[in-house]
Formats: sequence, C-alpha cells, structure tokens
Amino acid sequence: MLKIRKANIDDCQLIHELATIIFPLTYKEILSPEQLEYMMDWMYSIPNLQKQMTEEGHVYMLASDENDNYVGYVSVQPQGENLYHLQKIYVLPQYQGMKAGKFLFKEAIKYIKEVHPEPCVMELNVNRYNKAVTFYEHMGMHKDRQGDFSIGNGFYMNDYIMAITI
Repeated sequence: MLKIRKANIDDCQLIHELATIIFPLTYKEILSPEQLEYMMDWMYSIPNLQKQMTEEGHVYMLASDENDNYVGYVSVQPQGENLYHLQKIYVLPQYQGMKAGKFLFKEAIKYIKEVHPEPCVMELNVNRYNKAVTFYEHMGMHKDRQGDFSIGNGFYMNDYIMAITI
C-alpha cells in the first residue's frame, strides 16, 4: 500500500537523490551521457528544484511504501487557466511494474481536481523513444502533438506532448 504526501522545500535533497538513481536509468539508452548530465543539473540540482517549487509553481508529491521508504515522485505545474503540466513522474526501478506509476499518476489528477474542480487538460512531455509512452496511453492520454525542443547547450528534447481532459 503506497502513501502520498506533498513535498516541501526541505525535500529537495530527497527528490535529488531519487532522481540521481531513476533519471539516468530511464534515459541511458535514449540520451547521451553529456545530455543526461546536463538535464540532471537543469532539472534536479538543489537550487533548480528550489526554484521550481518557490518561483515556478511546481507541486511535488512523494510516494512511500508501508515501511516509509520513498519509491518515487510526481510534479505538476499550472500552465494556464485550464491547463496543467505533469512535469515529472518517476519510480525507483525496484517498484516499477508494481502500480506505483499508476498511483502517482492518479494522485496528480486528484491534486489537480482539488485545486481546479472545473474541467481542464493535463499535458506532459515524453521522449518519443521512451517506453513510458504506452503507460500514458494506458492511463487514458493521447498523443496531441510532437516537437523537438531546445533545452540549451545544443541539446533537444524529442518529445510527444500527450494530453488528457480531467
């Protein structure tokens, strides 16, 4: 049985530690080591996590198991009047395939519905070569569009933008 709690600024170190394990494993077959290193700093350095939470409106939630071991995280960010972006959803490898991702996905939707009861859209970017595309389709999302997005330093994210109305 998994539990969820909203992260606070003091959890940036924990999120960073989880990301250090999960992110490189997720993308090792897709991205170069240089791009992985760049993206880890860009998204998961402690100062950047703090900025996401305090200035950019990211809301992180942490999932833990029955023994209070953290298993993954999700973050959402308002992007417009009726639009939210699922910025991140990652689960430790040993908990993948055990419905932890589904749990986090549903918790993200639950949170959005709490803060925005009217119908809205939740979007996310997912690398076109990431096996998670089928997970998101299983969760009811559809490929809305795609693009190659410059993230600086000569690197690009080659993503689908998937969407679901909630």
